[in-house]
Amino acid sequence: MKFLRETWILFAFNMRMTLRSPVWLILGILQPSLYLLLFAPLLDPLANAPGFPAGGGLAVFTPAAMVMLSMYGPIFGGYGLIGQLRSGEIERLSVTPASRLALLMSSVLRDVTQLLMQGVLLVVIALLLGLDLKNVAGVAGLALVMLGLMGLLLASCSYGLALVFREETSFSSVVQFFAGPLVLLSGILLPLTLAPHWLRTIAAINPFSYAMDAMRALFAGRLGDADVLQGFAVLIPLTMLALWWAARSYRKAIA
Repeated sequence: MKFLRETWILFAFNMRMTLRSPVWLILGILQPSLYLLLFAPLLDPLANAPGFPAGGGLAVFTPAAMVMLSMYGPIFGGYGLIGQLRSGEIERLSVTPASRLALLMSSVLRDVTQLLMQGVLLVVIALLLGLDLKNVAGVAGLALVMLGLMGLLLASCSYGLALVFREETSFSSVVQFFAGPLVLLSGILLPLTLAPHWLRTIAAINPFSYAMDAMRALFAGRLGDADVLQGFAVLIPLTMLALWWAARSYRKAIA
């Protein structure tokens, strides 16, 4: 209970700081929203192409935009941690009675909460643009749970990498190096069902390709689809592993 209380207090503090300057929340929703407006209509002519998922451009690209939110949001949370390390803020917090894990989890949960807020806003925008949800409960429940898992995974990896490199240039280079291929091989811009066999084979090692398939199945109302089960089966152990690595790195860094 002490750990939960400490995490909640630190999380509430971090959220207040974020909401006092909501520019990142606004900018985070702006790029995917522009994709919905400017890119999703380009997919409509492909709706009848062999292998293209059913539902039209918005139904196919809205879940993709949610995955994009996770890949261009929490993954950059390490920048803030590097700044805190440089300014001595983490060192000052480390002498308080709060546990090291609570210090880490409060930041991770702040990033995930921000991501979920952006995800809800994105779905609302898509609905205003004409998105027809087949199962509202599926989107409101399982899709947001999956979005939260992706946020936990990427935020944990981001903080772990920040503790390894401890300076923005190297951290940014590594993140950008991995983010590009992960996006291209996840089927965000175009469904991988349209890709040649060799590209689908390479994409099979990308966990976000499974998350992308699961999100599209959820938006199509197929809650019990094998893609949904596979998506969770891939994300849950990876998220637990990333949280363990970030926590271990955090304890060692501020021991």
